[in-house]
Amino acid sequence: MTRYLVAIHHPDDYDPSAMEDQAMHTDIDRLNDEMKAAGIRIFVGGMHPASTATSLRPQPNGDVLQTKGPYLKTKEHVGGFWVLECADEAEALAWGRKAAVACRTPVEVRQFH
Repeated sequence: MTRYLVAIHHPDDYDPSAMEDQAMHTDIDRLNDEMKAAGIRIFVGGMHPASTATSLRPQPNGDVLQTKGPYLKTKEHVGGFWVLECADEAEALAWGRKAAVACRTPVEVRQFH
């Protein structure tokens, strides 16, 4: 079995209180239950907004520069993710499709080394 990351992407200005409703939460809960029943869910987690991140960058002199905010300046950030253990990429993509529908947002599926 191979492990895959199923990452949920949110726009930079994502506001859960305005964009999420009970039906969406119910769909995500059902998907989590389905993943657990299938025995493929290793870990799941939601993320605070990227604006709350702290970035650490190594410097040539050996110091580490610490700054507030995300490392990458992009229009979308990871809002949550699953780590799944699947038989193959096709199975991981099938779960990724279900995640995209439940979360109503783009999803990225990537294999771990």
